Amino acid sequence: MKRLFQHCFARCLPVACALALWLSAALPTTAQNSSLFRQEMIAARTNTASPLTLANSSWLYEGVEPPRVFKLNDLITVMVVEASQVASNNKIQRRKQGQLDATLSNFVKFKGLELVPTNGGQQINGTLQGQYQAQSNLATNDLMQFSIEARIVDIRPNGHLVIEGHQTMINNEERWRRRISGIVRPEDVLPNNTVLSEKVAELSIDKREEGMARDGYRRGWMFYLLDRFGMF
Repeated sequence: MKRLFQHCFARCLPVACALALWLSAALPTTAQNSSLFRQEMIAARTNTASPLTLANSSWLYEGVEPPRVFKLNDLITVMVVEASQVASNNKIQRRKQGQLDATLSNFVKFKGLELVPTNGGQQINGTLQGQYQAQSNLATNDLMQFSIEARIVDIRPNGHLVIEGHQTMINNEERWRRRISGIVRPEDVLPNNTVLSEKVAELSIDKREEGMARDGYRRGWMFYLLDRFGMF
């Protein structure tokens, strides 16, 4: 029985192979039509060949999103992180000394209501001394950090964005006001719709505080005038 099965299989195998070859030539499969090799051959025959790129040759390729188009009144979050440190040490010392020794050979004096010349010279002796010394030390360390929503108020012809933002916070009698303006390049805006303050050109920040806390440490008008005009 086993030999009979092997004999039948040996006789049917060539017939089955010939039938499979005939079917493959008469009915092309979908996989063959959609293969990259067949597409390149068809494009080469029809002179419509396109360059091979990741976009048409890779299943895992993800294209880059097109740049965002900004419009007027769109909002951008500005992350303000400004730190500054200044140190200065100045010393000035000035000395001045002068001496005067003069003789007036001809001089006049009053005689009643008339002026008459004097006989003999008049001598003048004088000494002038002056000394000025000043010394100043300055050391400052400032840090400003907050975030604020800014609105696009204008778009320049070169695509740069003019932004401006206002923020007011009130807590009981305390009031904080912040204002920012500047110019931003569209490519400097991060995918999360934020931009760092160091990327803002012509940056202007106005931060003010009003209330009892501010009244406790601000200068009075008299000290302001003394510091402004240096009266003493």
